[in-house]
Amino acid sequence: MTALDGEPQTAAAIESRRASIAAMIQRVDRALQQMRREHAAVTAAAVARRAGVSRSFLYQNAEARALVTAAAAGHAKDADARVSAPARAETGPWRERALNAESELKRAHGEITAQRGRIGELLGRIRDLEHDLPEDGIARTITENHALRAQVRQLTQDNRRLEERLAGARDTNRFLDKRIAGLEAGILATTPEATGRPPDAGDPRHGRRHGTRADAGLPR
Repeated sequence: MTALDGEPQTAAAIESRRASIAAMIQRVDRALQQMRREHAAVTAAAVARRAGVSRSFLYQNAEARALVTAAAAGHAKDADARVSAPARAETGPWRERALNAESELKRAHGEITAQRGRIGELLGRIRDLEHDLPEDGIARTITENHALRAQVRQLTQDNRRLEERLAGARDTNRFLDKRIAGLEAGILATTPEATGRPPDAGDPRHGRRHGTRADAGLPR
């Protein structure tokens, strides 16, 4: 074989190798695009398995290595965006709640300050009233307060006793009403109208009544 015959064969081998490398790079690119659509993690082992190439090719070939590096960086960026999106969505409500809490805190501090001022004013009035009282005024007021409380307790006890007596009187009244109603029913049951019998002729009351009627018809 001459040198001229060897050159075409070498050129053909080189061209074949270049075509094979280009085909592998295309498979790597398609695999990376598919992994990007699937949001899959980009690793050398995963890309080599999908593209059907060796990991050595991905490390040694500059173009393939650049594609894998760019895809890995893009996947990391997309993952950060997906993670931070809910955080940004929640930041709004949390910020609003924080502002509302701060506003309520300011309002509460203002209310506490106003209440403290009111309490101080009332305490000052109490001190002024104490100064206006005579020396034995406080002791006399306390004694009168105890006496009034004792009267209230006594009145409460008297009221309770009166209520108990009133309840007993009402019970007695109801019992007497029932007793009277029973006696009236017994009396009505023994009357001639109730029994259906004529009045007794031997009854002096009835005889007197009949004699009076007979005498009324005789001449005097």
